[in-house]
Amino acid sequence: MQTQTVNFIVTETAAKEIKRIADENQIENPILRVRVVPGGCSGFQYAMGFDDEVSENDRVVEADHGVKIVIDEFSAPYINGAVLDYVMDFMGGGFTIKNPNAVGSCGCGNSFSCG
Repeated sequence: MQTQTVNFIVTETAAKEIKRIADENQIENPILRVRVVPGGCSGFQYAMGFDDEVSENDRVVEADHGVKIVIDEFSAPYINGAVLDYVMDFMGGGFTIKNPNAVGSCGCGNSFSCG
């Protein structure tokens, strides 16, 4: 039984990139699992990847733009209210998460800490 809801926003740009990657890898009905795992310079880091099943305690976010996001019970409080985006710059492209719960991050931007 899901005991809490999660507000997790996926931008249109991120949704298009998720769909492109899924199509390129011939993944039908993609489910993107977003997790917070211990590690990195600041204490936590993000992990994302496609999954083909949803566990009983997962939070399912039917994001705008036709993308399904799954967040596990441990990660939910750490990324509630976060925004997943995909940005392109002169160095290339990549996913980024803007997380209002993060109180600090490392210099490389790949890990964060919560207060």
